[in-house]
Amino acid sequence: MALHNLLRDGAPTNPARRRFVERSATLLAAAPLAGCLGGGDDRPVVFTHGVASGDPLADRVILWTRVRAADANDLADVPLRWEVASDAAFTQLVASGNAVASAASDYTAKADATGLSPGQRYFYRFSTEGQLSPVGRCRTLPGGSVAQARLAVFSCSNYPAGYFHAYAEAAKRELDAVIHLGDYIYEYAPGGYASAQAERMGRVVQPGKETVTLDDYRRRYAQYRSDPDLQALHAAHPMIAIWDDHEIANDAWRNGAENHQAGEGDYAARKAAALQAWHEWLPVRSGASREQIWRRFDWGNLLSLHMLDTRIAGRDLQLDYANFFGASGFDGAAFGAALADPTRQLLGSAQQAWLQQQLAASSATWQLLGQQVLMGRMNIPAPILFEANQPGSGVTVSAYAALVQKAQTNPAALTPQEQAVLAQPAIPYNLDAWDGYAVARETVLGTAASLNKNLVVLAGDTHNAWASDLRLLGGTPVGVEFATSSVSSPGFEEYLPNENPAFLAGALTQLIDPLVYCDTARRGFLQLTVTPGACRADFVYVSSVFDRSYTASTGAALQVLAGQKRVLPV
Repeated sequence: MALHNLLRDGAPTNPARRRFVERSATLLAAAPLAGCLGGGDDRPVVFTHGVASGDPLADRVILWTRVRAADANDLADVPLRWEVASDAAFTQLVASGNAVASAASDYTAKADATGLSPGQRYFYRFSTEGQLSPVGRCRTLPGGSVAQARLAVFSCSNYPAGYFHAYAEAAKRELDAVIHLGDYIYEYAPGGYASAQAERMGRVVQPGKETVTLDDYRRRYAQYRSDPDLQALHAAHPMIAIWDDHEIANDAWRNGAENHQAGEGDYAARKAAALQAWHEWLPVRSGASREQIWRRFDWGNLLSLHMLDTRIAGRDLQLDYANFFGASGFDGAAFGAALADPTRQLLGSAQQAWLQQQLAASSATWQLLGQQVLMGRMNIPAPILFEANQPGSGVTVSAYAALVQKAQTNPAALTPQEQAVLAQPAIPYNLDAWDGYAVARETVLGTAASLNKNLVVLAGDTHNAWASDLRLLGGTPVGVEFATSSVSSPGFEEYLPNENPAFLAGALTQLIDPLVYCDTARRGFLQLTVTPGACRADFVYVSSVFDRSYTASTGAALQVLAGQKRVLPV
């Protein structure tokens, strides 16, 4: 999970119900939470968490809701009818069918609505026992020649860390789909990481413990999905989602996680419970294996979106700088050898082979990789990293920048100690990202380069916004990376509180060669506008996640032009 892992994660908190914010007229057009379809003494039921759509294809989309008997002691299945219409009044039905909400799925229900037309906006709803769900909107993927796609990209929505204003803002916008790169929930218990204002905001997490069991994860999802801003986002746009680590536990990998302790039972059982809850509560098209979530979405000849799992399926255990310190200090040679180990996997062989095949098969202008962690090379001077990890063991960004300035203007004045600081190498700041899996990254970039694809990598996880050029080790340009800020989890403004954010951003872009842009202090999302000639990234930020009201602004607008393979200003 980025730099804050070096500083030790804490734990979140538990919420009171927020009042619902006003929806747009479009979303309100069809129905209230519960309305009568006809007379009769029907069994009372409640649609408790709104509706959602996801995994759109050209002819189908997943529809989701949750409903159960109003009587908490009534555990019987709830039969459902779903409808898809071309109009908000549902006078022009185009598809319908049946579904069941049962205890086995935590009373969530999903339907794969088929027989739809490409590139069309639809309205959908569920009904049961004489009652109606809220109405949602969805859109199928277009086919053929496509002029434009509009996407919003999210990551790291931590309930106790602040309000989900980023979701509310995106719900208002005209989009074709939203992409969620994981950390949709966080697993921590109340009272720790990013929860300082949780009680004041009424956002203390439930249950009042770390999520370990299936019931724990289900209750945590239920709380998150009670948030009106998240409900509004799901009702407004179809979502294409993958998980990151916090859907299970911090710094998860194939066979374990940093935040899974011996007293928390069998990790495999915990992972199975977490993945089951994710599949229940997210509008995803679940296959035979709950662990295999890589899949592809095509906007005609314009773009192919390859959604990947860099977290669970194939990831080897992360490297740890602590293991390379000895009596004589940091063992750079041993670290370099471990980093260059060709056997270290991030995707795993099966997923890597699938991605290579998909990239080769796609003839779309743009190839987008939707995945969790930073792919761009983020090597920073070792003294800065050591200082962030253990204050007093290195130098701050500001101090290092001053030394660089001194070396440029008056090198003779540098002391031996200062010279020693400047002589230390640049090393990866985040070994949980692709920087910790250098050979695996080179394999993916090499595939894209050999196929001469227009590659755009999307990332989240760090809570900060980034834009980087992607190059092979030899310097050959391959593509670009746009990484979104978080919905609510804090970034460097919390972990480096003594650094001015503007200065920090400027220093990082100077110190890290492939880095073109960063914002280390604001929460928000990434809006993509893709055309045949360019992929444009607008970094959208909200003014605060701690106040009920907010304003939104665009912090930067960047682009990559077809065939250019580098980040440019708009």
